[in-house]
Amino acid sequence: MADTPADDRTLGGDRTPEPDAHHIDVTEATAMFNDLSRVLSARSRAGQDEAQGVGKAISSENEKDIEKGDESEEAPFDLQEYLTSTNDANQSAGIKHKHVGVTWEDLRVDVPGGTGYKFYIKTFGEDALNFWLTPFTWAWSSVSRIIPARKKNFETTTILHESSGVLKPGEMCLVLGCPGAGCTTFLKVLANEREDYASVSGDIRYAGIDASEMAKNYKGEVVYNQEDDIHLATLTVAQTLSFALSLKTPGPNGRLPGMNRKEFQDTVLNVLLKMLNISHTANTYVGNEFVRGVSGGERKRVSIAEMMATRAHVLCFDNSTRGLDASTALDFVKALRVMTDVLGQTTFVTLYQAGEGIYNLFDKVMVLDKGRQVFFGPPSEARKYFENLGYKSLPRQSTPDYLTGCTDPNERQFAPGRSEIDVPCSPQDLEAAFLRSPYAREMQDRLEKYKLQMETDKADQETFRAAVAADKKRGVSKKSPYTQGFTNQVRALVVRQFQMRLQDRFQLITSFSLSTILALVIGSAYYNLPRDSGGAFTRGSVMFAAMLTCALDTFGEMPIQMLGRPILKKQTSYSFYRPAAVAIANTLADIPFSAVRIFIYDIIIYFMSGLARSAGGFFTYHLFTYMAFLTMQGFFRTFGVMCSNFDTAFRLATFFIPNMIQYAGYMIPVFDMKRWLFWIYYINPVSYALGGAMENEFMRIDLTCDGQSIVPRNAPGMTKYPDGLGPNQVCTLFGAVQGQVTISGRNYLEVGYGLRVSDIWRRNFLVLLGFLILFQITQVLLIEYFPKFGGGSSAVVYAKETADNKDLNASLQGRKAKRRTNANGDIEVQDSGNNESSTKFERKSFTWERINYHVPVSGGTLRLLHDVYGYVKPGTLTALMGASGAGKTTCLDVLAQRKTIGIVSGDLLLDGRSLSRDFARKTAYAEQMDVHEGTATVREAMRFSAYLRQPVEISVEEKNAYVEEMIEVLELQDLADAVIFSLGVEARKRLTIGVELASKPSLLFLDEPTSGLDGQSAWNLVRFLRKLADQGQAILCTIHQPSSLLIQSFDKLLLLERGGETVYFGDIGVDSVHLRTYFARHGAHCPPDVNPAEFMLDAIGAGLASRIGDRDWKDIWLDSPECIEVRAEIERIKLEALAKLVEETPPTTYATPFWYQLKVVVKRNNLMLWRSPDYVFSRLFVHAFISLFISLSFLRLGNSVRDLQYRVFGIFWATILPAIVMGQLEPMWILNRRIFIPESSSRIYSPYVFAIGQLIGEVPYSILCAIVYWVLMVYPMGFGNGSAGVGGTFFQLLIVLFMEFFGVSLGQLIGAISPSMQIAPLFNPFLILVLSTFCGVTLPFPSMGKFWRSWLYQLDPYTRTLSSMLSTELHGLVITCRSSEFTIFDPPSGQTCQEWAGDFVTAFGGYLDNAGDSSACRYCQYSVGDQFFEPLNIKYSNRWRDAFILFSFCIFNIIVTIIASRYLRYAKR
Repeated sequence: MADTPADDRTLGGDRTPEPDAHHIDVTEATAMFNDLSRVLSARSRAGQDEAQGVGKAISSENEKDIEKGDESEEAPFDLQEYLTSTNDANQSAGIKHKHVGVTWEDLRVDVPGGTGYKFYIKTFGEDALNFWLTPFTWAWSSVSRIIPARKKNFETTTILHESSGVLKPGEMCLVLGCPGAGCTTFLKVLANEREDYASVSGDIRYAGIDASEMAKNYKGEVVYNQEDDIHLATLTVAQTLSFALSLKTPGPNGRLPGMNRKEFQDTVLNVLLKMLNISHTANTYVGNEFVRGVSGGERKRVSIAEMMATRAHVLCFDNSTRGLDASTALDFVKALRVMTDVLGQTTFVTLYQAGEGIYNLFDKVMVLDKGRQVFFGPPSEARKYFENLGYKSLPRQSTPDYLTGCTDPNERQFAPGRSEIDVPCSPQDLEAAFLRSPYAREMQDRLEKYKLQMETDKADQETFRAAVAADKKRGVSKKSPYTQGFTNQVRALVVRQFQMRLQDRFQLITSFSLSTILALVIGSAYYNLPRDSGGAFTRGSVMFAAMLTCALDTFGEMPIQMLGRPILKKQTSYSFYRPAAVAIANTLADIPFSAVRIFIYDIIIYFMSGLARSAGGFFTYHLFTYMAFLTMQGFFRTFGVMCSNFDTAFRLATFFIPNMIQYAGYMIPVFDMKRWLFWIYYINPVSYALGGAMENEFMRIDLTCDGQSIVPRNAPGMTKYPDGLGPNQVCTLFGAVQGQVTISGRNYLEVGYGLRVSDIWRRNFLVLLGFLILFQITQVLLIEYFPKFGGGSSAVVYAKETADNKDLNASLQGRKAKRRTNANGDIEVQDSGNNESSTKFERKSFTWERINYHVPVSGGTLRLLHDVYGYVKPGTLTALMGASGAGKTTCLDVLAQRKTIGIVSGDLLLDGRSLSRDFARKTAYAEQMDVHEGTATVREAMRFSAYLRQPVEISVEEKNAYVEEMIEVLELQDLADAVIFSLGVEARKRLTIGVELASKPSLLFLDEPTSGLDGQSAWNLVRFLRKLADQGQAILCTIHQPSSLLIQSFDKLLLLERGGETVYFGDIGVDSVHLRTYFARHGAHCPPDVNPAEFMLDAIGAGLASRIGDRDWKDIWLDSPECIEVRAEIERIKLEALAKLVEETPPTTYATPFWYQLKVVVKRNNLMLWRSPDYVFSRLFVHAFISLFISLSFLRLGNSVRDLQYRVFGIFWATILPAIVMGQLEPMWILNRRIFIPESSSRIYSPYVFAIGQLIGEVPYSILCAIVYWVLMVYPMGFGNGSAGVGGTFFQLLIVLFMEFFGVSLGQLIGAISPSMQIAPLFNPFLILVLSTFCGVTLPFPSMGKFWRSWLYQLDPYTRTLSSMLSTELHGLVITCRSSEFTIFDPPSGQTCQEWAGDFVTAFGGYLDNAGDSSACRYCQYSVGDQFFEPLNIKYSNRWRDAFILFSFCIFNIIVTIIASRYLRYAKR
């Protein structure tokens, strides 16, 4: 630990560092507060004045910063009122303070799983087996509960052992520990976030209030700021904060007199933006790893500002300086210090890489080691305590790093003459030593005294309760933890949803366009339906198609509900709103958009198809359609809220969707349903909507019996029968009365479908309205009382070890144990020289000149980089630094050729030559956002990178060995088999670096590689980068918050200020001598006890402070001799490089050939799917359930006409397979594309490989699903009784397989052309409806318009599916009518049935059951199945042709998907 990061300063001095002219000093701020309280009296009375003064103190130095523009005198001081409204000055205005001290006693936290227990990732095989064993496991668990001897106590592991302490109002506590020490757990439990843990024991009190009451009534007063930044990416910074403010603005009793809500919110918003130096980002999207927005450091400050908006008084910040530069981090903690001192807040902070200046601002420091409290006391005495225990004194090391280093077995060192024999080393020994120390006794004494004070003097507690009550808006219950009432919460959420909708123009345009086009297609397909028997069935068809499409369009609500969960969890923990408000707000915010869209949709379909043209008819139809839409929207949202993940919701939804379609009363009339299943009709909301729409239509019209429904009738060229309805003819239309040409629509509906028009309002409307309300209530109840936030567990999940991995892990652990005995603790880059090829780097220099970068913005372009010069030589380690938002990541993106939008100008040269197409492959870029394939293990992810990015000539064994070295270097030995999605932030960051290092790049770019790491891990990483550089690697990385010794590890520094302007590029030197000399020469003298890395950022005005000097530092640089020397050096590098002879090897875009890429990618995809049982098993389950349930409806079909129709319906359900697959596959494709985008930027593998690999991975499961569907379809229904026989059923299997492949390929095609998961589902209803409408069954081929019949019918793949399957099943199938299916008519007097109707039967098919009778002739419409399908333009002889035309559609989809994957990635950066 001697060679560890440190600050060059004397560490035994005063508690606070010497203030410089441009930073906030606590004493000065407090004094300024007192002074200003006497001066600022114009705005309000004395109480108001003092409040304003404090805010002025916080931002007093901002006025000199010209980049921030003019600031009003009022803007800063209202921050104080917003954050607390509790200082003494406000008491005169009647505003109470909120002083909340925190005590914790014997606090202990347990998580599921025994000691050493590992959670293993589930696989598809295990999930399928467990499904079949479910009845047995349920039975066994029931028996176990009954039999006492069989009861098992649930095993747990303690991750936070018994600890006690107290933090009084106005105090700040820094919680330190290595990763895994329990810092985050401690903060979350103090913030009352307990749901992630098996048990939390001990007593926590807040001003004497116990934790349960605090959670129930004052939840928003104790808040936790998590390490990850979770925001709605498409909202701007101002919108994000305005939303928070709108829900936390106090009521009239909590605001200063005369200040209204709007004024309060605007003032505080401006102050928050200015205080955190993000005013310039107000109208910029917050963004995330996939949406371009503010920088990472600025996003972190948005998170901080959002938490400050809570106005809470117990604040827990979890590594909230991650991503902030050193100056901004120090400014942030100083602001916390000022607010804590003046306002009496209680603040807990855990930080990685905290500098001495930050450390000295705290009142208490707590050190944790493996969940045990090993120190709690004054920061100034912590170092001395550990030195007295026997640890080596390391005066150059910063105190936070020293304290955490003492708990790290790999890094700690003992004082001379001491060893682990006589020094407490284990967490248990360190805890015992602390408990024996005077610090523990002092802490216990303070705890008991404060508890006694809280029990006897309840002034703070009562004042706190009164202050919280005063903050509430009028009408809000005193016991409610919310500041605003429920209606205000809903209003704010509706406004936010409106903003998101309006800003997502693409989604709006797409949804309206697809809906309108779909309506035009349906309307034209059923254009101007006649009011005769030919238009009767099709009227029902158009309403069924329109209603069903509208209802199932809401299926996309399920994944959207899942995506919003992290935001919901965070903001409800802040007590912004009740979860129930989200459910109601989502519905209300959606109504204006959906109402207009459905209204346009209904107008087009209703009037184009020629339904009853009256105002009453249309608006009644629209009412039922829109109510069906809202009901089904609520239905799918309920599942989205209820289920833990999309696949589970998808699995559950399929219990209902096929039944809603099958039992809507259209495909099977209610009176013809199986007696054991007909009840489904009565609990189906779609049946009431469709029934209401049909009753509304047919009550208004009468139908004329035309030629097609008259039996017998003339065939073409015949004149035997009357043209109209004669006395010896009958009308076959439902509800027809013998001798009457006109049929009442009411009678048709009642006889054909069992529907009565009198039920339209008294039953259908009321029941549908009931369902609509029911699903709204279920959403509210489920999200409020049974929230499924997900993703909260902190347990690491592992993949089961293989034999090879077990040996590798044993080797890693052996070397780790051996290393602990090595005092130096170094890890060499390679093992004993026997793997020399591992560390050979291409020694090439990289230069950049006149780099400018412009991005498009509204109204023109914005320049983000301006004339940046620099170079990286082999063997050098270069740091890129600057304030948050100065353009560091942008610069790195430009240099690494990762930008996809904007205009880059300037010269980028590698060895003096233009960049070749293999540049991206030979350079590694560890990005700030950690994007990985979640189900892979750490070892698998690094091997994947090594296999595809290292040259193909290197053997797999060498690549594997190099990966093991990287695992050891990055200290990931214990996580080698851990699954990535379960890793913590710090482990993911190390993995990101490891994946890039595994490629052995010639040029290495790293974007903030130390952010999220503790000080020791950061030092180990930089030390490793130093070793790589010493062996010839060229490295450029951005870095935040480096200690003074850490910055010295770098050779050169490129320093940027806002606007992408260069401030300095050159050597750093020992003790940063070159850097300090440059700044000192221009008037910025770095004090000897200040970290130069922090000082230089302060000097250029990177933080809240104004810059040193009256000239802009970019102008100083341009006029400096160092600038001239840099440009001259670039010219020398170019000349030297061009003078060298270079072997001309043709550059290749990828390191490995196509087939090798495909093999590796397919292997990863197969493993991913195998480890995604919810996805795969859900798909299998859905296929099985739909096929089984449809078969139950059509069980053991006979040979009647009705059974023939049911065979057709049963086959038609095969066309639902693509819809099943698409709905589930599209989100998976889009998520996988998010992983592919950064991988493609590094040219790891081709986009063609990505697309083909995705397809191949789905093939085995598609085959399995198709076989299961086919088995449960063919045999229960009784297929195979026609001429094709059993062989025909296997032909059906081939068609089902092709349909499955078609669904997979079409789903991947939609995913490839869709920018997001919100857009993709919009295409599905459109495509499925068009394909099913024009296949020639629902809209029979003879009835189809000539326009559609001439091209769309032929291009429809479903046409080929149904043609081949229907002809195979029905060919040669003998039809025998039931008695109720015969059409009965009387022949003319003196003629037999054969004599009268024989010519008709010969022409049209069917048979006469009593040909020789002279009365009551019984005519059956079909005698053989061929007579049904031949009029539909289907031929048995074309079945093989149709099958392979269907297969050719699959091939077409695959080709288009591959092309789309190449050109459409929707990755803007």
